[in-house]
Amino acid sequence: MIGVFVLVAAVLIFAVAAAVIGREARRLDARPSEGVVDLDAAVQWVAQHLPFEVSAVLSYDDVRRILDWHLEFLRSRSMSSNGHGPNDGGQVVVGGAETAEYVLMRSESEGSGYTPSQVHAVLEAQMAYLETTGAVGPVDGTGD
Repeated sequence: MIGVFVLVAAVLIFAVAAAVIGREARRLDARPSEGVVDLDAAVQWVAQHLPFEVSAVLSYDDVRRILDWHLEFLRSRSMSSNGHGPNDGGQVVVGGAETAEYVLMRSESEGSGYTPSQVHAVLEAQMAYLETTGAVGPVDGTGD
């Protein structure tokens, strides 16, 4: 008799666990994947995809510094988070003059002296990297 109760309890526990796991799998499948950026890989990729005139001047450390400042800018705008930020999952638009201005301002304040063309080249290559890895997608033309 005890064996029957143990068997019924085991079946019930398995059924509940399967239902919960199935529900979570469907919920996660419905959400778009969140891109995760490996900064070391990003630095390598971006540095290798810069125009010659920029890559001849910037070192890997320079590229990393510019990428760090760009990520700092995104975090300050709540666009980059650890999964617990205020971003509600809606569309996030990145890029533009404001980003480059922030990086140039940081460059000037640290005495790095990067030129606008160098910063723009690094930021463009970074956006290409983010698109390649799936961390960002193309512009949505819905007009929302």
